[in-house]
Amino acid sequence: MQALTTWQPPANLLGIFTDIDDTLTTDGAITPDALAALHDLKAAGLHVIPITGRPVGWSERFAAAWPVDAVVAENGAVALRLESSENISENGLQRLSDKRLQLSKIYQQDAATRAVNFAAMRAVLEAIERQVPGARRAQDSAGRETDIAIDHSEFTHLPQATIDRCVGLMREAGMVATVSSIHINGWFGAHNKWAGARWIVRELFGRELSQETARWVYVGDSSNDQIMFEHFGHSVGVANIARFVPQLTHLPRFVTRGERGAGFAELARHLLATHPA
Repeated sequence: MQALTTWQPPANLLGIFTDIDDTLTTDGAITPDALAALHDLKAAGLHVIPITGRPVGWSERFAAAWPVDAVVAENGAVALRLESSENISENGLQRLSDKRLQLSKIYQQDAATRAVNFAAMRAVLEAIERQVPGARRAQDSAGRETDIAIDHSEFTHLPQATIDRCVGLMREAGMVATVSSIHINGWFGAHNKWAGARWIVRELFGRELSQETARWVYVGDSSNDQIMFEHFGHSVGVANIARFVPQLTHLPRFVTRGERGAGFAELARHLLATHPA
């Protein structure tokens, strides 16, 4: 990984994908410098799309309040975006600050598939809690629709061997499993952060991300970001990625000096200082 100061953003940059936990946020909340960075990036005409392993229910307030194009949740399975109220169904979550806008949800899997998978995932979750000492579902589990999550570092701390055992049980059940900075996530389906990023770019802009990754940046902090580090030439890790480096096959090309939200704000400052207006 090279220092962020050596990175030259492309002149034709379109936007940024970013992880949320421990990348945008610090101790579970977005800090003023990171929030200001989001506003500055949008003001510069860049697209900003957070993509997270967090549940869609947890993500709603951020999608409604932050200056972003959309939030892709549950590792690429579902997205939230603000739309004009006449363009979406009555299930949208109305943005309190603007009654003309509502928050809509779109999914990669159809409703029938989600229902079957939901029941199967709950069975795996309950089995893990029975079989693995100390393993407990994440406290945000009530907001999840397309995956399950075991807490390993948010409100409890699991040793690596226990984390590996949880991952193994998910994979034995036929699930995809990945580890973020706080949770072990598992789901049924072919989606992941990379597939979710390609999907949302098609949905929002009618473009093919795989043909223009050189015009986007990705910033993250943990092992569930490495599929994005693999695909984006302009990839950045905030400094706290050091914790996961021994477990990563694909590292970001560049790294910030600051950790978490301070690292994201550092990235935004460097990008805006060097990117042509």
